[in-house]
Amino acid sequence: MKQLEWKCKQFEQLDNNQLYDLIKFRVNIFVVEQSCPYPELDEKDRVTNTHHLIAYQNSIIVAYARLLPPGVSYPESSIGRFAVDASLRLQGIGSILMDKCLEQITILWPDHDIKVSAQAHLKKFYEAFHFNQTSESYLEDGIPHIEMLKSKPHA
Repeated sequence: MKQLEWKCKQFEQLDNNQLYDLIKFRVNIFVVEQSCPYPELDEKDRVTNTHHLIAYQNSIIVAYARLLPPGVSYPESSIGRFAVDASLRLQGIGSILMDKCLEQITILWPDHDIKVSAQAHLKKFYEAFHFNQTSESYLEDGIPHIEMLKSKPHA
């Protein structure tokens, strides 16, 4: 696997090409690959203090996650739009992406827990990062999901 280049930017820091590329990446995975028509542009991308964590390989996006401040999706901070290019899955990039997400969130919002709306089949993946299921399974855009919470470390 070639070296990944990581960038974490706020909406205002993205140029037109970066924004286009990340939206295309997300639509290709969440709408096309998962056959799930839904409103991809939900206004959360440009909320003040939302961060876009992007991994590039040879200048092409191969992994992405959206880091949301407390009070946007949940009272807690949250991770959303978590995705790895299909051609690179099962190579550990998802775990690296989650490590980077947790590292950034700890810097950005150290006093807040982290909540995710996880696709139910990824429960064990999130549990490996100390997230705990906090809801029953529910359908989100036709896909079973569960809410999971990672509590901040207590001193």
